[in-house]
Amino acid sequence: MEFRLLGSVAVVTENGDFAPGPVKRCSLLAMLLLRPNTAVSVDQLTAALWEDEPPTHFKTVLQGHVSRLRALLADHGAREYGVELTTQGTAYELQMPESLVDAHRFEELVALSRVQRRPADTVRMLREALACWQGPALTGTVRSGPLEAAAGGLEDLRLASVEALAEAYGQLGEHGRAAAVLRTEAVAHPLRESLAAALMLALGRSGRQSDAINWYHRTRRLLADELGVDPGDALTEAYAVLLRAADPAPLPARTAAEPATGPAAGPAAGSATGTAAGAATGAAAGAAGGSPAGPAAGAAAGTAEAAGSTAGPAAGAVEDATPSAAGPVDGHTPGPGTAAAAATPTPAADAAPQPAFPPGPPSGPLPGPASAPPYVPQSGPQPVPQSVPAAGHLVPPHADPPVPQLLPRPPRGFTGRDPELAALGRAVTATDAPVCLITGAAGVGKTAFALHWAHQHGAAFPDGRLFADLRGFSDTPAPDAGTVLREFLLALGVAPQRVPETTAARGALFRTLTDGRRLLVVLDNARSSEQVRPLLPGGDHCVTLVTSRDRLGGLIASDAARPLPLAHLPAADAEALLASVLGEDRIAAEPEAAARLAGLCDGLPLALRVTAARLAQRPQWTLGAMAHELADEHGRLALLDVEDTGVSAALHLTVQQLPEPAARMFRAIGLHTGSDLDRFAASALAGTTPAQAGADLDRLAAAHLLTESVPGRWTPHDLVRLYARHLAPQADPEGLRRLLDHYLFTGLAADAAAEPGSQPCYALPADARRPAATREFDDRAAALAWYAAERPALEGAVAAAAALGLHDRAWRLALVQWPLMLWRITDGWTPLLEAGLASAEHEGDLDAQSRTRALLGWILHEEGRDPEALVHLEAAPELAARAGDAISEAIACVNLAAVLDSTGDSVRAGELMTRAVALADSTGHPATQVLALQHLAQYCLRTGAHEAALAHTLRATELVSPHAVVGRAQLRILRGEALAGLGRTAEAADEFRQATAASEAAGFTQGSERAARLLSLLAAKR
Repeated sequence: MEFRLLGSVAVVTENGDFAPGPVKRCSLLAMLLLRPNTAVSVDQLTAALWEDEPPTHFKTVLQGHVSRLRALLADHGAREYGVELTTQGTAYELQMPESLVDAHRFEELVALSRVQRRPADTVRMLREALACWQGPALTGTVRSGPLEAAAGGLEDLRLASVEALAEAYGQLGEHGRAAAVLRTEAVAHPLRESLAAALMLALGRSGRQSDAINWYHRTRRLLADELGVDPGDALTEAYAVLLRAADPAPLPARTAAEPATGPAAGPAAGSATGTAAGAATGAAAGAAGGSPAGPAAGAAAGTAEAAGSTAGPAAGAVEDATPSAAGPVDGHTPGPGTAAAAATPTPAADAAPQPAFPPGPPSGPLPGPASAPPYVPQSGPQPVPQSVPAAGHLVPPHADPPVPQLLPRPPRGFTGRDPELAALGRAVTATDAPVCLITGAAGVGKTAFALHWAHQHGAAFPDGRLFADLRGFSDTPAPDAGTVLREFLLALGVAPQRVPETTAARGALFRTLTDGRRLLVVLDNARSSEQVRPLLPGGDHCVTLVTSRDRLGGLIASDAARPLPLAHLPAADAEALLASVLGEDRIAAEPEAAARLAGLCDGLPLALRVTAARLAQRPQWTLGAMAHELADEHGRLALLDVEDTGVSAALHLTVQQLPEPAARMFRAIGLHTGSDLDRFAASALAGTTPAQAGADLDRLAAAHLLTESVPGRWTPHDLVRLYARHLAPQADPEGLRRLLDHYLFTGLAADAAAEPGSQPCYALPADARRPAATREFDDRAAALAWYAAERPALEGAVAAAAALGLHDRAWRLALVQWPLMLWRITDGWTPLLEAGLASAEHEGDLDAQSRTRALLGWILHEEGRDPEALVHLEAAPELAARAGDAISEAIACVNLAAVLDSTGDSVRAGELMTRAVALADSTGHPATQVLALQHLAQYCLRTGAHEAALAHTLRATELVSPHAVVGRAQLRILRGEALAGLGRTAEAADEFRQATAASEAAGFTQGSERAARLLSLLAAKR
């Protein structure tokens, strides 16, 4: 999270920029950001938010804006960045790291640019500073006195920085570029004499003397016409230099006490706290609200006075924070290496106190090759350059720079990853200054991978290799960017007393020192993109490797990081890793057990190493014995932990760093009954909306706790699933019950889509709770796809419901899958239906028992187990009759009749078919009538009653739903058979052709094949 003042006031996050709200709320945020970590009184805020007289209830309005701003910051995780809006009596204070404000970073960089020894470094600092600007400062705020003064102060400092940038270009001899930089601003600010004078000199030095003189006369006329004044000293002196037609020498730098000419003067006094613009705000708001002005000079004056050289922000904004480097401080003489001890002090340093920022790189060539060739990876391990000890305080002007080697030792027993290593080699050569993002689950070996590659290619980085453990996923506090940058700067040879105080200044110096070097930077265990960005080196020849458990999408979007995800090891590599610890002989002695161990460890390197360590400590154990122990899911995680290292410990740190909604979702997933889930099931588990659940699942996937195996379905790896189950007792205990009800409601929706017009296979329990949203199914195919995807979860839900004593849910969840059962009749459904029947009997629900037995009997018949099938089918009609459900009784009669007919009892089968039609007709339920008529037609065909069969199919066609594509195709096949039996072959062929087309369109393979076969037989008989 960052905050923008240099442009439209906005909060900048990984997900994009957003304004805090209406103009007054923007103004409130701007006032607080201009004076961070300082209490801003209600009077000061009122003066800023209302140009005229405030309304009667202005305090209530202001409190409302504060409340909404607090909520907005909380919604975007401001506390994670150390940002909090607090109340201090009758004032408000925005507590925060000042480096999050672009105006603060801008001023830091400008101040740092003032003390650079080399013009090239000054240019680099000022360009980075000016890049902070996205438009006029404080855009979108109220045009009140305090805010106008603040914006003016920032704008003055920007213009002074432009002038300083042009002067630095001039010192490099790039006068044309200096003129181009100045011309745009001089056109926009035609009365600013310092701009006009600098532009005239730049034009003259670039050989455009006539243009320079014309610009003088243009400015002189404007001053006379607009202000009625003559040109000031700076403009007059520049004109005189041009007229002398000599090579213009640099003008002497203006001191801090010399005011700028032109109408750029601002408020007379300001606060000494906050940004330079905050000083102006303090003065203007103080006058309105009674707050005393600070002791420093006003921001507008301070910034305008800085316009002659490389001067930075207003003196008050800097000198109160840092000691003077121009002379003794508190009676002490500056030591060697300070700005005061420099051999040739700059004119500005002689004229006025300067802040004690460190100088930039020494004069002379930048350490490292001036034009380093692009990195080309070498195969195999490479020799590593030896470090050169640092001498002096920075890097001596003509000494070899130190070559830091901060990498930990190379990992031992590194195995596999050849494709990923090759991919990393390609990634680092694909672009300048590559940032390669190595991501993966906890324990997948990201650090080992990065270090292995870094040690293999040491010779490619003659200027050194830096390493920092960012501890993003650790039980110890993560180092802040400033601490890491300090270590990097020290390793690069910067003397401790020359390391800048602020993070922004350290980052700028780090980028300066690394520009032009061939350097490798390894940032290990990063938690967020914000943690990484300040640590990225400068120049085009540095390579940065970042490892993280998170995808760090922000780093990919903003810094063009190239993602390189590491998956779990394939079986062969996993077994090779075991062999690297246990020895080849031990693996070769039990190859099947070794393969099983690799599978039980889920190919996770950390789990494999822990397992290998346990076996190495127990030489008497066989691999098979260890595999037997790991096969018990209840004890597997315990076996995969050794002391404070292991799978559980690694996953604990990952989950610990999640935002609370995502962590809550992870715990809830431990309650899930299947192997994967969609956002609807997740929303039921966590008690949230599908949209929020989808966002939480994405967050878990970004942390490599889940994988989106197919679009819209998320799967945890086996060990992650076990850990989630370990945390399940901490989840909402109602989550599982919500999941069961979600499946009940969604199952009915899928039932209706798969078999349009059919009677629902159950009525919902009275206490069933409707989920927040239910998936909708466009057609039969979508419904069947859902059944197939959810089958493991639905089977698990039946067992979970029975275990909870929710038998009314259990039998329904078994029965609801009947459309898929009929589609995949031999897929082993018997255990599921037997479990459903046990719950129906436990409930004493006769209709549930009838329905379940009728379906179970049919499944057993299809499996060739007719004696067992008839036990259930014989009982089903009587149970339905006792329950008083004619539809269930008709279905039970149909199933019993079909099985009896196949076993040779055709007489009783015919009686049951006829009774089924009568029962269906008595209900007036079309789908049940169609089912009974269809089976009666089949019976008639087998007995040679073709006229009766044709009549039954015609009647069924009148009743069948137009959406029941499969049912209509089946009736066409039966009608074709009846017509063929009556000798009406042309009509029969037409029915078979239409049935084939309809079945193929519906994906009803069994129907299309049957119709095509009958058509072929009919043609052969002609």
